[in-house]
Amino acid sequence: MTSPLRSLWNAPAAVPPPPRRVWRDWVLVGVLVPLVLVEAALRPEVPWRWAWAAVLVLLLPTLLWRRTRPFTMLAVAFGTGTAFGLVTGGDPQLYTTAYVLLPLYAVMRWGSGRSMLGGGALVLAGWAMSLATGPQTLADAIGGLAVVVTVTSLGLAFRWRAGARARELDRMRLLERETLARDLHDTVAHHVSAIAIQAQAGLAVADAQPDAAAAVLRTIESEASRTLDEMRAMVRVLRRDGEPGELAPAPAAADLRGLATPVPGAPGALEVAVVVDDDLDGLPPAIGGAVFRLAQEAVTNARRHATGATRVDVLARVDDLGVHLEVRDDGAPAASAHSARAGYGITGMIERATLLGGTCEVGPVGDGDGSGGDEAGAKQGGWRVSAHVPRTAWAANGRPGGTS
Repeated sequence: MTSPLRSLWNAPAAVPPPPRRVWRDWVLVGVLVPLVLVEAALRPEVPWRWAWAAVLVLLLPTLLWRRTRPFTMLAVAFGTGTAFGLVTGGDPQLYTTAYVLLPLYAVMRWGSGRSMLGGGALVLAGWAMSLATGPQTLADAIGGLAVVVTVTSLGLAFRWRAGARARELDRMRLLERETLARDLHDTVAHHVSAIAIQAQAGLAVADAQPDAAAAVLRTIESEASRTLDEMRAMVRVLRRDGEPGELAPAPAAADLRGLATPVPGAPGALEVAVVVDDDLDGLPPAIGGAVFRLAQEAVTNARRHATGATRVDVLARVDDLGVHLEVRDDGAPAASAHSARAGYGITGMIERATLLGGTCEVGPVGDGDGSGGDEAGAKQGGWRVSAHVPRTAWAANGRPGGTS
């Protein structure tokens, strides 16, 4: 076999699978029975009309199983019709005989590759046999072949269309799962990381500074409550049952300022300094939300992986080219790189920027590359996330507004 023929031979049945039987099938059979009998009564010039009418009525139940057993029903219908035509010495002249093309359509629409090849061979063999044994003109032969080719093409066309739609739905589901995975990672992981850091700080000061430990517990309680609220909002969106609840607002670029933390007093805690342009407040929601998630994930990675870090600088600005975001810590770059590769945070950041036509670069800061705050510049090294979202990403939604 050639490669295309072998591929067709091994092709599975159509996806999604067909319905077993619907009410329209019973209606079709119920309508065709009287039509066959009425045509036989009104056309006395057709030879063997009542015999053909009886055969057609007996073959009508094959339509009820044409989707689940397409090749078998096609073999029964065409085999019986061809054999009876050989016995009577001619083809049926009743117009209602055309319904036997429905099993052929079903084979091409729903059958496996073997069924399609076998069904096509069976129909062509019956057509050639009737051409050889019966008195037919060239026009009749070409017309019959054209009908068979048309029905076959329709079945294949609808099969391809349904398959393309199913593949598109699968692709959309995959994209939706990736989006949910990024959102879940960026929101929940951020708060859980903050809880873990605060818990470590609380253990460090619990004995010497009870008041500081109590403040840490209050922070942990706040972060835990926010985590639960965001999880409940996601679950409500995913389930879509019951009354629609009030959803939390989507993050925006203005929320970047909320990532800032003061100089910590607990050992091992991390200061986050945020410097943003006022123009970011006018970004479209999709762009602003993506910028916030990028910065949030970068800060989370610094808290979790930046060994020896004391400060994280977040810088966001808008210019004629687009949005520029840079998040830099002053920790040990080698340790940060090794730890960050183990999770999905970097992958999610790159995917977010790429979906908007931008770029996201993640890596250690080289010597002499310090450009953050005074402390970040004084201490070389660390880990940097640099993202750029071009202005074309939000051109369709309008220019970002200026300061108010």
